[in-house]
Amino acid sequence: MKRKTFILIILFPFFVLSANNQQIEELRRQQNALQEEIQHTNRLFQQARTLTENIVNRINLLSRQINARRQLIDTQNQEIAALEREARRLEEEIAQLERQLERARQAYATAIRAMLNNNFRQNKLLFVLSGRSFGESLRRMQHLRNYSTWKRQQAEEIKAKIEEISIRRQELSTTMTDRERVRLSLRTEEQTLQAEEQTHRTEMTAARGQEQQLQQQLQAQQQRVDQLNAQIERLIAEEVERQRRAQARPDDAGRAETAENLALTGSFAANRGQLPMPVTGPATITGNFGTRRHAQWNITTNSNGIDIQTQRGASARSVFEGEVSRIFAVPGAHTAIILRHGDYFTFYSNIDELFVQQGDRVTTGQALGRIFTDPESGVTEMHFQLWQQTTTLNPAGWLRR
Repeated sequence: MKRKTFILIILFPFFVLSANNQQIEELRRQQNALQEEIQHTNRLFQQARTLTENIVNRINLLSRQINARRQLIDTQNQEIAALEREARRLEEEIAQLERQLERARQAYATAIRAMLNNNFRQNKLLFVLSGRSFGESLRRMQHLRNYSTWKRQQAEEIKAKIEEISIRRQELSTTMTDRERVRLSLRTEEQTLQAEEQTHRTEMTAARGQEQQLQQQLQAQQQRVDQLNAQIERLIAEEVERQRRAQARPDDAGRAETAENLALTGSFAANRGQLPMPVTGPATITGNFGTRRHAQWNITTNSNGIDIQTQRGASARSVFEGEVSRIFAVPGAHTAIILRHGDYFTFYSNIDELFVQQGDRVTTGQALGRIFTDPESGVTEMHFQLWQQTTTLNPAGWLRR
């Protein structure tokens, strides 16, 4: 039991080191992802600034950017805290190593003094041969060998401790430098956030002067969304029923259909949170799933999916393997595609140029079609939905960000 406790005490600093480093690396990965999202959102905002009719889009982009900036600041604060914990751990480890080094030096010095004050000052050969018996001479010879080995080991241990202390001091210096770098970046991000919040307030003031016009725009947009949702719901219900009839067949084809559907459904569900973004290139979610109350416009909107803005020339892509179930035209949203993934369905709209046909089998990440870019606003945006049979799901939690 004591031996196990001793081993745990020895290994504990390594567990702490591993946990700290993993957390720091994960926080830096999150920061990189947030910075990429902020940069892309800022590019979209700059494109929309020159068009007064894009004021709602600009406000949405600014809100998204401010939220991402706040998340970035939060992760930077977490990284500073993790770096400070790492610095304290290194300082404690250095102090412990220095205590060990001091004990090793004292033991070595004591041994040297003892050697100078006893028979070791004599010739070593004489010391061995002066034994009262042959056995005692052999024991003296072995003692000399053991002593020489111990002395060499002590010298090597002292050297190793000095080198280890030097390495830990360098690690501590790097950690302190990283901490100051993150603190400086944090101050910059906080200043940028204040400027963005001021811009958001300015945009909101300008928007209030166009409240009636914006209300009409949002209402008209919601009417189109409601019509589209009704069409999608009808088509998916038809597909679910077709699938049910195929699986209900008592022959081998029906059993195969059922087995394939179960396998694909389970595989899709197992990848929750790991599905790729349904567009190529940099992307920003500008419209969220669910009901949203626009207090400033005195209107409520609802969305069965998410809106994703990307760059000109980007394509819609399949988030998982499956089959092209439906392709149909949508007034005001160009062409739409429904993919079936077992009991799950994904929907992609505002496609300008198709790369697939109805009935095609697709793979994860396969391009489905070019996303339409509005020639007046320059906005490239796609609407994406996720269904489990006839139930809508929030796609955001299923996508890898």
